[in-house]
Amino acid sequence: MTRVWLDRIERGGFDPDVTYDTIIKGGRWFDGTGAPSAVRHLGLRGGRVAAVSAEPLDESGCPEVVDATGQWVMPGMVDIHTHYDVEVLEGPTLEESLRHGVTTILLGSCSLSTVHVDAVDAGDLFGRVEAIPRQHVIRSVGAHKTWRSAEEYVAALESLPLGPNLASFIGHSDMRAATMGLDRATRDDVRPTRSELDRMERMLTEALDAGFIGMSAQQLLFDKLDGDLCRSRTLPSTYAKGHEMRRLRDVLRRRGRALQAGPDATHPHTIVTQALGSIGLKLFGMGRKPLKTSLLSAADIKAIPFIIHLMRLLGGVVNRLGADFRWQHLPVPFEVYADGIDLVIFEEFGAGAAALHLQEKLARDELMRDPAYRARFRKDYESKYGPRVWHRDFFDAEIVECPDASVVGKSFGQVGVERGGAHPVDAFLDLVLEHGTALRWRTTISNHRPKILQKMAQTPSIQMGFSDAGAHLRNMAFYNVGLRLLKHVHDAEKAGKPFLSVEQAVHRMTGELAEWYDLDAGHLRVGDRADLLVVDPERLDASLEEYAEAPVDQYGGLSRMVNRNDATVPLVMVGGRTVWRDGRAADVLGRERTGRFLRAGETAVDPLPASGADSLPSAS
Repeated sequence: MTRVWLDRIERGGFDPDVTYDTIIKGGRWFDGTGAPSAVRHLGLRGGRVAAVSAEPLDESGCPEVVDATGQWVMPGMVDIHTHYDVEVLEGPTLEESLRHGVTTILLGSCSLSTVHVDAVDAGDLFGRVEAIPRQHVIRSVGAHKTWRSAEEYVAALESLPLGPNLASFIGHSDMRAATMGLDRATRDDVRPTRSELDRMERMLTEALDAGFIGMSAQQLLFDKLDGDLCRSRTLPSTYAKGHEMRRLRDVLRRRGRALQAGPDATHPHTIVTQALGSIGLKLFGMGRKPLKTSLLSAADIKAIPFIIHLMRLLGGVVNRLGADFRWQHLPVPFEVYADGIDLVIFEEFGAGAAALHLQEKLARDELMRDPAYRARFRKDYESKYGPRVWHRDFFDAEIVECPDASVVGKSFGQVGVERGGAHPVDAFLDLVLEHGTALRWRTTISNHRPKILQKMAQTPSIQMGFSDAGAHLRNMAFYNVGLRLLKHVHDAEKAGKPFLSVEQAVHRMTGELAEWYDLDAGHLRVGDRADLLVVDPERLDASLEEYAEAPVDQYGGLSRMVNRNDATVPLVMVGGRTVWRDGRAADVLGRERTGRFLRAGETAVDPLPASGADSLPSAS
């Protein structure tokens, strides 16, 4: 793309003597490739980088000059795993990510998207799995959905005043539910007809034609549906058999697009199957392409401490055999919060799922009082066999808020000991019955060992991205995960024990991801999109690891967990336009579209140049 853009300059695409829209001077510049950084002056024009110079640029007539001395200037970060599909419809600025320097966001993860399903089915798909209130999903999708195809969906997104850039997977559960109906799509004894398979294949093909980066699928069996019709069934994608998946994977393989998949953790062989399925084969000049596969997720799970070593080994082996395989990874401790029993980790065993199946508080409370239910819960809790995500240790679960102040700061296990030696499960259930969702607690499920996190950050088959932004609003906040990785790298460097250079860390969160998903993002060289952030390295501090809460207006003012470390990122720009400055949204944010839908494989000059800039025709 850069060559095309420079050719246009040389042919007179615009006057090189015209001033810049913005100059960012004197910062330590990272280009997103992993190349050595250097102090440079950047000139931006027409939504792209027009100059990167070791010498000061002429500031005459430039309306915005940013002094970045002592600061880092880097490409905007790419978040490869979010669930903003609903929030974007009424909150298109997506500022909880944007303010931390995330300028490109991927939608459609975990087999979930809103391209084809109606509002009620969208509520059933997103409500319980992603802990987004079902009634708000139904209202929002119902109010905004005008599209009937992937291309129309892209047009609808681009009609919104987007803050960051967007790209998207098409969700397999979305296609399956829209084709078969949610009830038939979630029955073990029902298979799609030939015409239904043909229709899903057409949907996928149309989405790829519209620029989608691929398809997301799901096999994880503790992702459950909300609503009444199919409540507590697993997602439609989990019911697909081999023939259906092969047809859809073949489309992705032919087009060179990505499959994001969630394996069934209760059947570890599905992980190996997914990894092996990525391998391309060539015999006598014939064969098949590798299938780009991004699997959920590489984690140093407390409950199974050895598994991360097998994950890293598997990724390395299959890639050497000709695969194009990646793990997705949250590169910080996976700390989660819960209000009472409302937490997705309880879906992974029978007693927990039974409680979450009940929507009415009275029925749920009656269940939790039942001695037989408690015995079942204790049995599940004490089981040490079989794959699981939660460590099932209530001594490793701290109470952080409760009307009974005497238990705050203690674990449920400690409370049980103090209450006459009660079993930790009984202590937990008793407190939930006493205080309901006013009982708030936290635990760390995985990624608790810093040395292992460092090894994962060095592993080529692991992608730095699994924020889950926009989902689990009361349970976690990893909107600033990229900054937290930079802090880890910077701290290690200052301590004289580096495990990754800052240049490598920036590359891993920007250019590496954009290249793998084939998006025009993630770099900051002459001709590249001017999506960038400025970082104050002195403020890569403990504030990054703190949490705050803020209301989500489009979800009825629901208070969600967020990150607040505005001093760390004094400036964010999208398409050459300032969207966030010194802890505040710029005037343009929410009024005009600064981001755009990035189509996979397409390189186009941004159609929204900065004010007064020359417009350049689209290029591909």
